[in-house]
Amino acid sequence: MNTLVAESIDSLVFAGETQALLNRLANEPAGPELDPYEALLKDRLELPDPELAGTVDPRTNPRDLRIDLPGRALEARVYQPVHTTRPAPVVLWLHGGGFIGGHLRDIEYATSGIAAAGNVVVVSLNYRLAPENPYPAGLDDAVETLSWIREHSVDLNGDGRIAVGGQSAGAALAAGACLVARDNGSPLPDHQILCYPSLDHDQDTESYRLFNGTFLSIAPGRWSSAQYFPTGELPAPAVPLRAESLAGLPPALILAAGRDPLRDDARRYAQRLDGPVRLVEYADTMHAFLNFPAVLSAGRHAVELIGAHLREVF
Repeated sequence: MNTLVAESIDSLVFAGETQALLNRLANEPAGPELDPYEALLKDRLELPDPELAGTVDPRTNPRDLRIDLPGRALEARVYQPVHTTRPAPVVLWLHGGGFIGGHLRDIEYATSGIAAAGNVVVVSLNYRLAPENPYPAGLDDAVETLSWIREHSVDLNGDGRIAVGGQSAGAALAAGACLVARDNGSPLPDHQILCYPSLDHDQDTESYRLFNGTFLSIAPGRWSSAQYFPTGELPAPAVPLRAESLAGLPPALILAAGRDPLRDDARRYAQRLDGPVRLVEYADTMHAFLNFPAVLSAGRHAVELIGAHLREVF
């Protein structure tokens, strides 16, 4: 039975900060015109600006980690709260980036802040990206890293409890990993945290019609989607909203952004999930607001909210 608790956070401060950032980004000078792949490679090399992205929470002790999986090794960064040495739940966190971009360094304010505020160990993963590694490479990395974390819980100072979460495309991978575990009969994470998740493909929703192009475009036929998604009918773990049933999945915290073409993905998934679901919508806030906590107080608020939620459920 779905037990949905929905909240809306309205703030004139959040709205004003969002519009100021959108204006700032719109006024940035355009660079030389590149083909999509050249532009992607250039974007991957760009380091986050701390004046937008913030910095690592000093309440954590980050360390780099190599995760060895069959046929590959993945980079990860572990954030351990400094105020305690007691074993704690481990959260696997997956960055956004449209399945083709993004990096763990882009979201260190969020991942370190969630660790500190939630009294949890956060493992932030650099999963494989398209077009070099199309679907299901990133999903396989998420699924197998969850198993790796179970096997190495003691090394991570974990207490055996596991959550999975992410932002945008990373949230899609988190949701997909839960579907794979359910359908394979594997151990499920104890909780899932989906921040402005991308859970369908070429969706025609009210939020798409209202907000497409507000920081993010999800228009059909875009180059990024063609690099990641397979042709033909898409399997449910790639587009979790198309799953016939969402029963038997972990309890969830879902964050939505009010000015986001993906807003309705979050709403629809929250409505369909079976079991305890908490949906928190940041009205008048844009997609990816957790990536800009230095200028968007909604991002800072969300990190503390996620931390408080994890303390409550764990």
